Amino acid sequence: MCVTCGCSDDAEAKISNLQTGTVVAIKPESETHHHHTHVLPDGKVVTHSHSHDINEASQIHAKIHGKTISLEHEILGKNNLIAAQNRGWFKGRNILALNLVSSPGSGKTTLLTRTINDLKKQLSLSVIEGDQETTNDAEKIKDTGCKVVQVNTGSGCHLDAAMVEQGLQQLNPPLDSIVMIENVGNLVCPALFDLGEQAKVVILSVTEGEDKPIKYPYMFRASEIMILTKIDLLPYVKFDVQRCIEYAKQVNPQIQIFQLSAQTGMGLDNWYKWLSKKAISY
Repeated sequence: MCVTCGCSDDAEAKISNLQTGTVVAIKPESETHHHHTHVLPDGKVVTHSHSHDINEASQIHAKIHGKTISLEHEILGKNNLIAAQNRGWFKGRNILALNLVSSPGSGKTTLLTRTINDLKKQLSLSVIEGDQETTNDAEKIKDTGCKVVQVNTGSGCHLDAAMVEQGLQQLNPPLDSIVMIENVGNLVCPALFDLGEQAKVVILSVTEGEDKPIKYPYMFRASEIMILTKIDLLPYVKFDVQRCIEYAKQVNPQIQIFQLSAQTGMGLDNWYKWLSKKAISY
């Protein structure tokens, strides 16, 4: 049980490799052998591994302090350690990792498939797809010709760094590429869990209401980019674009905002330019 959000960390979680057809259970963090990567000043990448017993450490910590907050800090602390290892792994292979977050139904997968189809001749992209159940979205990604693994979290409401670490073992993304991590649809818990990504990209559709940035400030504060999607529907919905932008800037003055439609292609060029530039600069 995750005391941070209340979701269950149980045996339902699994990873499906759509290229090989392999399905493996996600190992509990207490059984996971973690790889730690150091990038030395001369550019040499050194990797070693070690294991952590998070459950034992968490239980001891909880007994000593007797407070939920202590266990929460332990869980987030362990996640952040693995996230740092993931970040070193990405850096050592010159891989740009982006964490795509949103509410369910915002259009993450539609935007992702459109992006892959439009840029696959220019950029090397692969995907870790997160959902509680089914491989539906991963199948859509696979149809683009992109490498993809599906992480099913079971009753969990977010991806964590250990899931991404194990997903990367199946995905095996190439050097000098981009890994898109499509998180479980949720604007709360994914804001707290660092996966080792370079940046979070929060996706908000015009069908959701312009007040989402101030209702879920932690997510928008944690994100470098906000993508306002489905703008082709603006003539048919009541949505104040300017007010939404003002709310987002109120929460995060540095956030960069793109307005686009994955269906019509409107506004996609700005998103593609940012993505290409980010990949080169990384």
